Amino acid sequence: MTIDWSWIGDHTYDLTTLTVSHLQAALSAVLFGVLISLALAVVAHRIRPLRGFLLGISNVLFTIPSIAIFVLLLPVSGLTRTTTVIGLTVYTLVVLLRNTVEGLDSVPAKTREAAKAMGTRPLRTLLTVEFPLALPVIMAGVRIATVMSISLVSVATYIGDGGLGQLFTDGFQRNFPTPVIAGVVLTILLAVVADAALVAVQYVLTPWRRRRA
Repeated sequence: MTIDWSWIGDHTYDLTTLTVSHLQAALSAVLFGVLISLALAVVAHRIRPLRGFLLGISNVLFTIPSIAIFVLLLPVSGLTRTTTVIGLTVYTLVVLLRNTVEGLDSVPAKTREAAKAMGTRPLRTLLTVEFPLALPVIMAGVRIATVMSISLVSVATYIGDGGLGQLFTDGFQRNFPTPVIAGVVLTILLAVVADAALVAVQYVLTPWRRRRA
């Protein structure tokens, strides 16, 4: 299998545009997934009877094939980027919600009690004590969700979106492997760079772990 390097040179702008579009779709889904999972995780953590229900719902949604989710959303949001982002957000929830709940559960009870004894309000305790201590576990989920979203964006090609996935369709339809190879390589690079960036973010946001090390 050979690569037509001249094709890549002639389509640099298109490759850049598709890469940016691909990344925007993935990161938008992760962002919405984080916001939703944070809210649901607090509810699941505080109200134990709802924990199993919320986690179960996220697991059920994850079992729905990605193409089926996009098709089900078409009557609501049509052939738009919104459909792609909503579908990907659904898939991120199973990872983000579970990790966020586990992160909150990992905060020592004595730490919460100490904050309460100091007169700290519950909301402030959540924001300044529990979430920071749970951050390593939460970030692990964010990393997984980000890589997963980057890999799944290509499926949205079937609804006219898909970012780099359009290269796969183009290459297969023309029996021309260069776009397919370029799409695979760029998708892998996006995932690696995004994961490395999140590791750096976690490193900056958790200075106490560096001091402990």
